Amino acid sequence: MVKTYTLKDLPQIAEEIVLNATSKTILFYGEMGVGKTTLIKEIARRIGVDEMINSPTYSIVNEYELENDKLFHLDCYRLASEEEALDFGVEDYLFSDHWNLIEWPGRIENLLPEKKMIIELSKNKNGSRTLKKRTVM
Repeated sequence: MVKTYTLKDLPQIAEEIVLNATSKTILFYGEMGVGKTTLIKEIARRIGVDEMINSPTYSIVNEYELENDKLFHLDCYRLASEEEALDFGVEDYLFSDHWNLIEWPGRIENLLPEKKMIIELSKNKNGSRTLKKRTVM
């Protein structure tokens, strides 16, 4: 799936991602400032997060309680190595059967589960974004 969208389209894009999710592990690729966190915030709302959603850049993981589930928002940007991820217990999140929305997943590529949904974001010259979605099994 390839979609081009603007901020006004964000709720609809997030809803489509949630409704068509083939995995609860969703990886977000894209340059700094492309809108990964903004999209994740909207997806989290669609999944059922009612509280304020913040970027986990410094904490690495933010956890949100859902009615019958949990959502983990991971930002791996500051990780220096996969060993650092293992030290904080990343596998407890990744293999928990809960939602995992992961920014900068390339930093922990070898630790990721086999089944995952990949979203690649890019910024267009007119300010819109292009989203490419695919599933890996």
